Amino acid sequence: MSATTSNATGNETTIEAVPDLPVITITREFDAPPERVFRAHVDRDLFVQWIGPRGLETTVTAWDARTGGAYAYRAASGDGDFETGFYGSFHEVRPPERLVQTFTWEGAPDGVSLETMTFEALDGGRCRIVATSVVESIEIRDQILSSGMDVGVNEGYAKLDALLAAGLDGTP
Repeated sequence: MSATTSNATGNETTIEAVPDLPVITITREFDAPPERVFRAHVDRDLFVQWIGPRGLETTVTAWDARTGGAYAYRAASGDGDFETGFYGSFHEVRPPERLVQTFTWEGAPDGVSLETMTFEALDGGRCRIVATSVVESIEIRDQILSSGMDVGVNEGYAKLDALLAAGLDGTP
């Protein structure tokens, strides 16, 4: 099971299920160096600007982006019809090359995943991230894939593209 989408920048997002393993891999390139893309993943003020689908506002309730730290955030629609939360632990924060964390959606607390994200420098000041998520079972993997997570990933990364292009992460 694999899906690839492109956005206005031409950067493709690939979301793949590893056959016969409870693993999801997301690959995406950005028109910014690893340092900037990494910072957008660990700086709470930047994170809330791009995470998740359009139409949801993110509020961080806990944030300690260091090895051994933890996080929690809520996403809500502006009309109050929808609200949900996510939480986890930062197992390894190694700027600007590697981020390892757990990820749990409060609606499915038994579906915790272990996520490893690498940030690879590319020519031209660009970056490729590869995020590998391991869950307990293929059934949970398939539930995640069918949950609409692709919308949140694709729209979130499009917002991150705009944030990086605008220099809103504090760098030109």
